[in-house]
Amino acid sequence: VQLQASGGGLVQAGGSLRLSCAASGSTFSINTMGWYRQAPGKQREFVASITRGGGTNYADSLKGRFTISRDNAKNTVYLQMNSLKPEDTAVYYCNAETFLRGEYKTYWGQGTQVTVSS
Repeated sequence: VQLQASGGGLVQAGGSLRLSCAASGSTFSINTMGWYRQAPGKQREFVASITRGGGTNYADSLKGRFTISRDNAKNTVYLQMNSLKPEDTAVYYCNAETFLRGEYKTYWGQGTQVTVSS
């Protein structure tokens, strides 16, 4: 499975961005897809995830501002980010969890930079 993230950029505080992550390869094996982020000098942290059936999970601190969605036909997961704050500045990574031939694996995209100016 290969993941290609896009949609990052520079935005002013209070603005919005929509990230996309397109999967290719053995996409039929993908169960959950999600987003993580890593700010400079910090550990990578969970943002949100969504199952193939549409069940979602969010980091508590981001509920209400971020929305994850998924288009299974396009093998793409989205992250709508509203009311952005400077502390949301980070590299955002998408991931995909697969189950194939009795084995679970996690794949990561290359990351997309989000910078929120004050």
